[in-house]
Amino acid sequence: MKNLGNDFTGKAVDIQPACLGLYCGKTLLFKNGSTEIYGECGVCPRGQRTNAQKYCQPCTESPELYDWLYLGFMAMLPLVLHWFFIEWYSGKKSSSALFQHITALFECTVAALVTLLVSEPVGVLHIRSCRVLMLSDWYTMLYNPSPDYVTTVHCTHEAVYPLYTIVFIYYAFCLVLMMLLRPLLVKKIACGLGKSDRFKSIYAALYFFPILTVLQAVGGGLLYYAFPYIILVLSLVTLAVYMSASEIENCYDLLVRKKRLIVLFSHWLLHAYGIISISRVDKLEQDLPLLALVPTPALFYLFTAKFTEPSRILSEGANGH
Repeated sequence: MKNLGNDFTGKAVDIQPACLGLYCGKTLLFKNGSTEIYGECGVCPRGQRTNAQKYCQPCTESPELYDWLYLGFMAMLPLVLHWFFIEWYSGKKSSSALFQHITALFECTVAALVTLLVSEPVGVLHIRSCRVLMLSDWYTMLYNPSPDYVTTVHCTHEAVYPLYTIVFIYYAFCLVLMMLLRPLLVKKIACGLGKSDRFKSIYAALYFFPILTVLQAVGGGLLYYAFPYIILVLSLVTLAVYMSASEIENCYDLLVRKKRLIVLFSHWLLHAYGIISISRVDKLEQDLPLLALVPTPALFYLFTAKFTEPSRILSEGANGH
């Protein structure tokens, strides 16, 4: 039988020993008017996390802009990898690459929408979440207390609900939709490729989806804080590699093919995404001018390409010098 007492406001509360552990909390068992009875200290149910008073509280907040940007980054990873391997295995003369690109975009878009619809609240393109307070929120399994150094009180739960598990759900839907749609499409339109090459982009996805899943499971918290810088660094490196491999040394080389402009604008969007993620647009009038820096890397490359001569470096590398 639990002891009940009254606080200074006259409200009946459940009196129990202090709850140990950073993420252990007491779940509400019964509430009748001003009387609240809580259970033993333990793990909070899914969709709840502990507050400062060690009581499990439902996650009722809306995700912040930074949370949506993080989810957008995790959603972009499989799409970018799809596009990369489609381009890699399609060949320069294959006309099927465009249709496969569109199909991959369709798969990821539908997967994202379905993921939002099946998340709480079900049926609407909106989710409820708990606010991320610190890095340890992502790794609650490392903070299970041992009061007597023998028995462990297991309080592992999703303190960042649903930012951790929603990514796994999205990847699962992406994989299912890819297996349902892509083989049929490739079999119909990839006539310019050999039988062994037609499905290589699909085989590649069967490898990188498990890798992305493990990456989220182990490094989700680290990615949450580091993804803006990862986007900026990778987008800068890949843009420089692409422009040098394509032997782009002036504006004319850049404008001569539409594909090069598409790649350039795509990288500019990634630059802007990274800048917005870092600044979080806390002060709109101060942060928006930073977007003017988006074309800077490409302009710097074009202005300095004549000094490095990428075409000469590539030719010497091909000749083994």
